[in-house]
Amino acid sequence: MRLPADFDQWYPQGLYLVGEITPVTEYQSPEDRSRNRPVRPRIDEATGLLLFRGTFADPAAEKDREKSVTVEFACAYQPVPPESVAGVPFRPVVLEGMTVAPRAEVSGQAKWITWVVRATGMRAPGGASATVVAAGRPPSSRPAAGPSDAAGRAAA
Repeated sequence: MRLPADFDQWYPQGLYLVGEITPVTEYQSPEDRSRNRPVRPRIDEATGLLLFRGTFADPAAEKDREKSVTVEFACAYQPVPPESVAGVPFRPVVLEGMTVAPRAEVSGQAKWITWVVRATGMRAPGGASATVVAAGRPPSSRPAAGPSDAAGRAAA
């Protein structure tokens, strides 16, 4: 069950990308690795799009375990984060097409609910236009500025 979510309500102080966006791959057993079988990308079951993952810092989080947020992106091409800000080690971002899904966590006797955060893209804060830019695609094939859909295409 995925619920639409408003980025500003969930992250009032924004999110900051820590590291890079990486493709999500299916589990590969030691036997598969020893036989040099290719690593297969994971596909989102709901949309049929490729999955990518990034780790973000949430400065508004009150609990230590909530300060680091993993976000999965379902899109046709790997999202490219906004340009970095000079003198800042993290990149501020705004998630587009954000959804959340509850997930039960258990550790011994303790049980709690966490949230799986998904998005279709990201942009720089304060930017009026939003795009999902494909890594490795030539500039002429990139979508025009404007809202983008889950497949990374510019909306009409």
